[in-house]
Amino acid sequence: MEEKKSIIKSLIEVIPLILFFIANAKYGIIVATKIFVITTLIALVVSYLHLKKVSTPLLITSFLVLIFGGLTIFFKDPTFIKLKPTIVYLLFSSFLFLGLKLKKNFLKIYLSSLIKLNNLGWDILTKRWSLFFLAMAILNEIIWRNFSTDFWVSFKVFGFLPLTIIFMMLQNGLMKKYSIK
Repeated sequence: MEEKKSIIKSLIEVIPLILFFIANAKYGIIVATKIFVITTLIALVVSYLHLKKVSTPLLITSFLVLIFGGLTIFFKDPTFIKLKPTIVYLLFSSFLFLGLKLKKNFLKIYLSSLIKLNNLGWDILTKRWSLFFLAMAILNEIIWRNFSTDFWVSFKVFGFLPLTIIFMMLQNGLMKKYSIK
């Protein structure tokens, strides 16, 4: 049952991104952004109705999609939607680093029901995720500023997601080493 919920949650979060990619290829970035905003709103509703809650990352990302997508649509300038991933990644990175400084491991608070690690393991994992998010923000900036919009959209779908999955897989050794029963 939990695995089914996890798959549904992942689909809810990735479908707006896939539709954004398809719409960009057919109609351009402004129409794609409109579709992204609408499907993100639908994803929020579906998440709430089906899972009875909306995850914090989905809520933050959705809020920023609405803000930056709205600015992109209003000004007909794709710069705003291209900045959104940078800001999301920087927020997540800062939030995790701040938590460590305040002796509140937010990653542990958020994921401790799924992953059982000792405190050192949580701290290392949190530092790694924070640095990963920082690297992703820098990568987004490099790509959107130096490549075409179509390339950026493709990388957003087919680059960032696989990089995140690979990064997650690379954390298995750490999680095994610091795992508690």
